[in-house]
Amino acid sequence: MQAKVSWVDNLSFIGRSASGHAVVFDANSADSTAPSPMEMVLMSAGACSSVDVVSILQKARQQVLGCEVELTAERADSVPRVFTKIHLHFVVSGHDLSEKQVARAVDLSADKYCSVSIMLASSVAVSHSYSVNNASQTVASE
Repeated sequence: MQAKVSWVDNLSFIGRSASGHAVVFDANSADSTAPSPMEMVLMSAGACSSVDVVSILQKARQQVLGCEVELTAERADSVPRVFTKIHLHFVVSGHDLSEKQVARAVDLSADKYCSVSIMLASSVAVSHSYSVNNASQTVASE
């Protein structure tokens, strides 16, 4: 895998992947125009895990209509301001979803498949929870 990051101006940069995609980063905390690099890391963990959860549920023939992951993180007070805790809360919606299947999908992502959160978990306390929103009911688990 390869990528390139180029300075634009101030503290703004453009990252370009070898696959031809571009993304803007902005570390200017006062007047940013794009996510910071740390926000991108946090969102990457959410995106990676969400891909797993949706894919696993689809393979289990679950009628998934939506999947969001709400991410919260804590950072160290001193430099380097690394993440110390990350929590991913999945909100999965659909018809006749099995809570057991959603729990299984979240666990498999956390323990086996999500490269980003598993990599981060070697130095950060990463936790997961989920809510299931069926057409007629809501089930939550911490």
